[in-house]
Amino acid sequence: MQNVLNTLRVLEEVATRQPVGVGELARVLGMPKSSTQRALHTLNTAGWIRQARGEVTRWVLTTRALDVGRHATEELSLRDAGMPVLEELRARTEETIHLMVPEGDKVVLIERLQTPKAVRIVLPLGINLPLHASANGKAVLAHMQPAYIDRLMRTPLPGYTHTTITSNERLQGELAAIRRRGYATNSGEWRSDVAAVAAAVLDSDGVPVASLSISTPRTRMPEELVPTYGRHVKAAALALAARLGYARE
Repeated sequence: MQNVLNTLRVLEEVATRQPVGVGELARVLGMPKSSTQRALHTLNTAGWIRQARGEVTRWVLTTRALDVGRHATEELSLRDAGMPVLEELRARTEETIHLMVPEGDKVVLIERLQTPKAVRIVLPLGINLPLHASANGKAVLAHMQPAYIDRLMRTPLPGYTHTTITSNERLQGELAAIRRRGYATNSGEWRSDVAAVAAAVLDSDGVPVASLSISTPRTRMPEELVPTYGRHVKAAALALAARLGYARE
C-alpha cells in the first residue's frame, strides 16, 4: 500500500513541477531517491509519464493523465461549453485565459488559451492553486457558503509572496469587495511575477462551478487596466453560465 501511495505522490509532483528530475522529487517529497526512482519507473511503464527532451533525465506527464482527468467530473462538458467563451476573451484581451474548477481547498486548471505575445505565464494543465492567494481561487471563495469560509480560516493561511493575504480579517474584506464588484484580482500574491483578474461561473443557485481568468506578467497589468479586464471577465463568466444552462439574475 505504501508503494502505491508513494507512486501517486510522485505523479502529483510531476504534474506540478514538470519537467522535473528524480533528485528534486525525492527532496520535495522527503522520499529516498531509490523509492522515487522506482515510482518513476512504474509510472513510465504504465504510460503516465515520459522523459522530457534534453541530456539530463527529467519527467513530464503524458496525455493519459489528461484523458483520465476529463472523466473524473463533468469537466469535459464544461471545457466544450467554455471554449468559445475563452476564445472570445483571448481575442478581446490578447492575453492568456484560464478556466479552473474548485476541488477541495484548491482550484484546478482544466483549460487554457495562451497569449500570442512572446512573454507569457505558462501554467501546466492540472495545476492546483490556493483559494486565498490566486484570482481564480478568490473569485470562487467569495461565493462559497460562510461556513466553508470560516472552516478555511480556522487554519493559518500560508504565505507565498510578501503580498499574499494571510490575515483572516483582510481576506474577509477582500471577499466582500469581490462580491461587490463581481471579479477578483491578484497581483503577485501566489507568484510574484503573475497578475490576474478572475470571475466565478455560478450555477442557478449561486454556487461557483468554475472560474475564468485573464492572466499576464505583472508588468502588463497596470492598475488602470484592471477595471477593464474585470468587466471583460465578468461578461465572459456570465456567458459561460448561460451556455451551461444556468439562469441569469
